[in-house]
Amino acid sequence: MIEVIKALKSEIASTEINSQDELEAFRIKYLSKKGLISKLFEDFKSVPNEEKREIGQKVNELKLFSTDLYNTFKNKLQDNGQQLSSIDFSLPGEPIKLGKRHPISQTRQEIVDIFARIGFTIAEGPEIEDDWHVFSGLNFPEEHPARDMQDTFFIHKKPDYLLRTHTSSVQVRVMETTNPPIRQIFPGRVFRNEAISSRSHCIFHQIEGLYIDTNVSFADLKQTLLYFSKELFGPQTEIRLRPSFFPFTEPSAEMDVYCTICGGKGCTVCKYTGFLEILGCGMVDPAVLESSGIDSIKYTGFAFGIGIERIAMLLYQINDIRFLFENDIRFLEQF
Repeated sequence: MIEVIKALKSEIASTEINSQDELEAFRIKYLSKKGLISKLFEDFKSVPNEEKREIGQKVNELKLFSTDLYNTFKNKLQDNGQQLSSIDFSLPGEPIKLGKRHPISQTRQEIVDIFARIGFTIAEGPEIEDDWHVFSGLNFPEEHPARDMQDTFFIHKKPDYLLRTHTSSVQVRVMETTNPPIRQIFPGRVFRNEAISSRSHCIFHQIEGLYIDTNVSFADLKQTLLYFSKELFGPQTEIRLRPSFFPFTEPSAEMDVYCTICGGKGCTVCKYTGFLEILGCGMVDPAVLESSGIDSIKYTGFAFGIGIERIAMLLYQINDIRFLFENDIRFLEQF
């Protein structure tokens, strides 16, 4: 066995190492758990007792010699600037993707910025509301058929608490606590028990606006909405106002814009009309002003409610509202 140790030592001493790969191969061959030196320690168990002292000393000397040689080559390669890590730092890294704002959030902020330029400030309110702020304070009497216009998620009955069906509830809160002039917008999430389709969802987002002052007219409302549409969709934007009914405004209208998804040719989103409804609006009903403690003889005002999803679909030419809620990363990465 002594001859085997001498031969192995001579072999190790004559080894030349010039790279990390060669250094690792040296370690595996001689110094690893399955290396040649470890095998000598296994064979040492069968050595006669009278020879154990001499041979054990020789094996330990060989291991120390090999380890010192390994460290020498390792330090030499480090001094030469070679990378000894098992990680190849020359490989391209794995970049951390930057997050993006959801298209609904982007659209919401763009709408807020447009109205901020003409003096509207923001107010917000709770998503769980009582009957007064969602219905009664907006001229929805008890058992009035207008309440059936919106399928509501009720949380508690008598007294009624519900998930708000519109952000008009914030308008009531503002009118109750603020003296005119009032010029505010109310962004938020709303809930209606509706069938989910390419055009509608049971959860969506609104931005409602309220302007109350002396001598406010329907012409002011129209010019405000025309300014908003041109700022959002471009100076070529066309709008149309259609008579409608809302319990809290009189007169009332719905506003459509030219459908950018189909270019006016007609599609499932615009119901093949070439126009897409994006908001409802009208002059605030005097009864609503009076119920909130505002003198309807001295003050008039207008209100409007914008569906953020509809705006996002027009801006980004999305033909199915469900894409905005499915959180498919392939879809969201496009924005």
